[in-house]
Amino acid sequence: MNLVLLAVTVFLLLNVAAGLVRVMRGPTPADRMMAAQLFGTTGVGVLVLLAFAVDQPALLDVALVFALLAALVVAAFVHQWGGHYPDERARNLRGEERE
Repeated sequence: MNLVLLAVTVFLLLNVAAGLVRVMRGPTPADRMMAAQLFGTTGVGVLVLLAFAVDQPALLDVALVFALLAALVVAAFVHQWGGHYPDERARNLRGEERE
């Protein structure tokens, strides 16, 4: 059972590596933010799997903190890029040129 959990953990870490490529290439801030959100979600998954694989329940607490921080980062991103200036910032977010 532990071997399966560890194999899934490695698969999730490979997904994080693919997300890192998206963060570096962009092209828009929204793409980068979605990849960063993938890091948070995958990090929570990895920590939960490791908590059961190595029988360390404290990792579940760390996973909860990661989930909370990921939600706060998304809220901050939406506030910064989409909240106050929806027209201009939405165009920038989508990578569109100004007319």
